[in-house]
Amino acid sequence: MRTAWIFSLALAAADDSFILRNVTIHPVTAPAVPNATLVVNGGKIADFGPKVAIPRNAKVIDGKGLHVYPGLIDSASNVGISEVGSIRETSDTAELGDFNPQLRAVSSINPSSEHVPVTRANGITTSVIYPGGGIIGGQIALMHLDGWTWEEMAIEKNVAMQMRFPSISTSTFSRAFGSGRTAYADSKRRYEERIQSLSGFFEQARAYQRRKAAGGASFQPDRRLEAMLPVIEGKLPLMVFAVRERAAREAMAFAEKERVKIVLAGLRDSGPVLTEIAAKKIPVILGETLDLPLEEDSTYDEAYALPAELHKAGVTFAFGTFSVQFARNLPFQAAAGVAFGLPHEEALKAITINAARIWGVEDRIGSIEKGKWADLILTDGDPLEGRSSVKQMWIQGRPVDLESRHTKLYEQYRKR
Repeated sequence: MRTAWIFSLALAAADDSFILRNVTIHPVTAPAVPNATLVVNGGKIADFGPKVAIPRNAKVIDGKGLHVYPGLIDSASNVGISEVGSIRETSDTAELGDFNPQLRAVSSINPSSEHVPVTRANGITTSVIYPGGGIIGGQIALMHLDGWTWEEMAIEKNVAMQMRFPSISTSTFSRAFGSGRTAYADSKRRYEERIQSLSGFFEQARAYQRRKAAGGASFQPDRRLEAMLPVIEGKLPLMVFAVRERAAREAMAFAEKERVKIVLAGLRDSGPVLTEIAAKKIPVILGETLDLPLEEDSTYDEAYALPAELHKAGVTFAFGTFSVQFARNLPFQAAAGVAFGLPHEEALKAITINAARIWGVEDRIGSIEKGKWADLILTDGDPLEGRSSVKQMWIQGRPVDLESRHTKLYEQYRKR
C-alpha cells in the first residue's frame, strides 16, 4: 500500500510521468488495444491495457477517439547537420579525403536547426544521422529529435560507420556544364584504384590493431585507425551505400573478405540479389519510395514495389529519407510501399521496431512495451495516412512542442 502511495506521488510530481486514458494503443509488436489506458512513470512505460490501475494524484490526459503509436524512426537523414544545402557554411555533412572514420556526426548536430521541429511534427522522434564524403565518411549517430545539446539528444553516439562502396559510373554532372559521359575505361580504372585503396586502408587498420596489442614504447596512437578497431573487431557495422545490384554484391563480398558486419543503404535494384541478402541476414535501409526509376527502361513502379519485394524475400529492412528538407515525409515513404503490396503492419514496423532492431536499441525504443522509453505520438488516425495529424508527442516521457516554422508561418498569415 505504501509503495503504491509513493508511486502515485512521484507520478504526480514528475514532468516525465502521466496517464493516457481512453485511447487505442498500437504496440506494433502486438495487436492494437482499444479503449485502453497507458501509464508512464519516470520517462518509461510502466503499464498499459484495458484495465490498468490508475495511481492517485496522477496527471491524466483523456485521449478519447485518439491513437497512441511508438515514435517513428528515420534510419538515415542529415537533420541537424545541414540547414540550407546550397549554402556551404550551413552544412557539415562532408569532409575532404577518402578515409575519415574518426569524424563523428554526433558532435556536428545543431539542436536549434529549423529542420528538427519540422521533422518532429510528423511523428518522427528519432533519426539516424550520417556524415558523408569520401569512401569512409565517419561515425553515424542515433539521436532523439529533442534536447538543448547534442549530448541530451544522443541515444547512441556511434551505431555504425558510414561507407560509400566504389562503383563504376560513366555519368557526370556539374553545375556549369550539366550532364555528361566519361569513358568506361577511365571510370573502371578509377573504380579499381578506389577498391585497392579501400583494401589497403583495412590492411592498415589490422596492422595497427596488431601493433596496439603488442604495445611497447614505439607504439603511436592514430585517431583514424583507432576509430576503425570496432569495425574490424565486428562490434560496429558498416552502413554501406550500394544502390545497384552489382555494388550490393561486391559490398557483401568485401564484407566477407574483411570479416565485418554491414547494413546495406539506399538499395534500388531487386531480383536474385535479395535472396542472397536475406540468406546472409544483412539488413537494408531503403531510400525514397516516392522516386523516379533509375533507368529509362525501368518499370514505373520500380521504387514503389521494392519494399514488398524485400518483405517477400525475407529481408529485414527499415526506411530512411536520406534527406533534410524531406525527412518529414518518412511515414509517407512507407505508405507508398503499402499501395504496392507491402502489408500495412510491415510498413509500420519498418519505421519503428525494425529500425530499432537494426540499430541495436530495440530494448529502449521502437514499440510500446513495459520498461521501454515513452517515445510516443498521439494521433487522430493512422500515421501513414496523409490526412492524419500528430496531436501530441513525448520523448522519454517528456512532452515535446509541436510548433515549427511551418505552423508559425501558417498562423502568421492566417491572422493577416
